[in-house]
Amino acid sequence: MSATIHTVAVEKTSGDLAREQQLAWKLAELATRAKDAPQDDEAVAMAKNRIIDNAAIALGAANERAVKVARSDAMSAKGAGKATVWGLTDTFGPVPAAFANAVAVRFLDNDDCYLAAEYSHPDDNISPIIAVGQHLGVSGADILRGIVVAYEVHVALVGTGDGTGICLHKHKVDHMTHIAAGTAAGISSMLGLTTEQTYHAINFAVHNAISSRQSRKGDIGAQKEFVPGFSAEISIKAVNHAMHGLKGPNPVYEGVDSIIRRFLNGRDDENAVYKVELAEPGVDALRNIMKTYPKQYAFEYQGQAIIDLALQLREQLPRKGDDVDLDKIEKIVLETSHHTHHVIGTDAQDPQKIDPDSPRGTLDHSIMFAIARCIQAGEFHKDRAYQMTRGEKDELRAIMARIETQFDQRWEDLYHDQDPNVQAYGGRMIITLADGSEVADEKTRANAHPGGDTPWQRPDYEAKLADYTKDLVSDGERARFIEAVNGMDSISGDELATINLVVDAGTLETPDTQGIY
Repeated sequence: MSATIHTVAVEKTSGDLAREQQLAWKLAELATRAKDAPQDDEAVAMAKNRIIDNAAIALGAANERAVKVARSDAMSAKGAGKATVWGLTDTFGPVPAAFANAVAVRFLDNDDCYLAAEYSHPDDNISPIIAVGQHLGVSGADILRGIVVAYEVHVALVGTGDGTGICLHKHKVDHMTHIAAGTAAGISSMLGLTTEQTYHAINFAVHNAISSRQSRKGDIGAQKEFVPGFSAEISIKAVNHAMHGLKGPNPVYEGVDSIIRRFLNGRDDENAVYKVELAEPGVDALRNIMKTYPKQYAFEYQGQAIIDLALQLREQLPRKGDDVDLDKIEKIVLETSHHTHHVIGTDAQDPQKIDPDSPRGTLDHSIMFAIARCIQAGEFHKDRAYQMTRGEKDELRAIMARIETQFDQRWEDLYHDQDPNVQAYGGRMIITLADGSEVADEKTRANAHPGGDTPWQRPDYEAKLADYTKDLVSDGERARFIEAVNGMDSISGDELATINLVVDAGTLETPDTQGIY
């Protein structure tokens, strides 16, 4: 491996930095030379796994309101192109198809994840890449390469160790900025564009993908799920315009009025420097996708190991019949990292995070809810976890009030460790019972994590697909889809429409409201 660290610093005077030294150009070189680079078999196989995962979570959320609206929007472009929308037999223009699919994939907060200097869901790149690939009839191998390239760029920007990566959330900038860069690079690589075209596609996409993190605060609404849809739309248009020879704003990262200078560290320090680790274009196999982790549970990633831990400790708690005797639990303390404590724990000081009547978009970012619901129900299913009776909510409200998170430097150090074999997003849980006894244990990584107790393999993705689509898709259609994904390497043109899972055993609902479309 001959990866190099690229230093990203803001220009002192506009025009100081040669184009070949700009980060966007370096990303473009990686993307355009990938066609001639060795393809890593494991990376390609993982791309197929994540396509299957996309199908599962997209259809698992198919009849949620925001997803129905996004799919309804796409209907105005029915027949306008060759891109597919999860669940439907029709074809659409690539932009509305990508938007609808990206919203569906993100809705459950159950898609893959990668955490370093920034947070990310790298599979947000998949929907627009497939949509454009289907529309233009490229080869399945081209689509897979585009996905691998998008992951490579996205993960590099998020950070891969040794202080690398560009942190956005510290400045309250949403992570759409990095999604757009990955998507623009991935589509450009898939289409075999020149470095010049790819460079301007990235410049357009990154510049137009700046948004605040207010979508994750207050009364959380649909914008949180719509972020990857908007990123897909921005990125597809960015590539389209670059293909016509139009130039994007540059240097988009290093310019005197760039995102770094005006939104990130450069706002307070004109000498700010970031580092991004990049594979050597045309030389290294691209494997950043292998660093990313799937989500077993429909909950923020920092809660995955904690959910596994809560379910594990539940087995040791006193019973009332078949259920845990919740009255016997005096308090629950979770020692964990700053993020888990401050953002999704009690230090967030957000009363909605301890209220089971809060919207799903809040509850799937409340570790108090996750712990309490696991102990109460004995599972954390993507639907059943959030479907509660009034009695269950009353029980949850009482136990959530007895849960406290505490910052622990050990877990913070593990959270930020640059060695992927050490890095961990877990915690230690101590459950104190009414008689004064304690049940306690800790977990460093989620079971499904590549370094967890039971790392996910292809059968796990297929099982998730079966569970999440059981009321909508027949066994035969699922088998056909999996076979099509397995054979992606050798299909092209109109055959790419087979990379879609069609609802044939249930109903896709439409919104009960009327909009512009």
